Amino acid sequence: MRLSQAEIDAILISLKIAGVAVGWILIPGIAIAWLMARREFRGKALLDGVLHLPLVLPPVVVGYLLLVGLGSQGLLGSWMYQHLGIRLPFTWQGAAVAGGVMAFPLLVRAVRLSLEAVDPELEAAAATLGAGRLRVLFSVTLPLALPGLLTGTVLAFARALSEFGATITFASNIPGETRTLPLALYSLIQTPGGEAAAARLCVLAIIIAMLSLVASEWLARRARIRLQGRDGGQAHG
Repeated sequence: MRLSQAEIDAILISLKIAGVAVGWILIPGIAIAWLMARREFRGKALLDGVLHLPLVLPPVVVGYLLLVGLGSQGLLGSWMYQHLGIRLPFTWQGAAVAGGVMAFPLLVRAVRLSLEAVDPELEAAAATLGAGRLRVLFSVTLPLALPGLLTGTVLAFARALSEFGATITFASNIPGETRTLPLALYSLIQTPGGEAAAARLCVLAIIIAMLSLVASEWLARRARIRLQGRDGGQAHG
């Protein structure tokens, strides 16, 4: 299956944008997931609803809201452009922001469920032995939640990789800049004679999605086996 340079560019751009998207949401996603799993506070249900909005809103609406907020004339976007020289709309960085926003709920949900499965008594035991909050988090909580963290990261990557509506609204469909694999497929469908190339990209999209799902399951299983082996070794010792 021979790919044209434009098709190769679309795949490489997609991988770059998805990787950056996951990179910028990873730490905030873990922090929010920990907050939702370990703390009770007023407005928690409202925050939970806001976090899940990208899953239920049309992606075009999310892209429009990003354009209103982060556009050159937007509330935050104008300040970023005037004081930091950062312009996100119609750039690959903007596409990464759009992909990250759409993938954020999946990451938070997977990590939150994994954190909720961690026995709080283990954290309390570590605290009684003199471990501080950060040490408990990094030595007990996160290692035990590792399978969910890996699953959420891979699923977020796959979601960012497949994002279409928010990306085309906020970052447009610029060849060599923001034209990701879904956008390239859309462009080929609209182009006379582009059916063969569209079919190739469709097959590649399916392969990449399947690889992401298989990688997610494999990493989570490896992490569970490693944790079980470590727990068994400690019990034996």
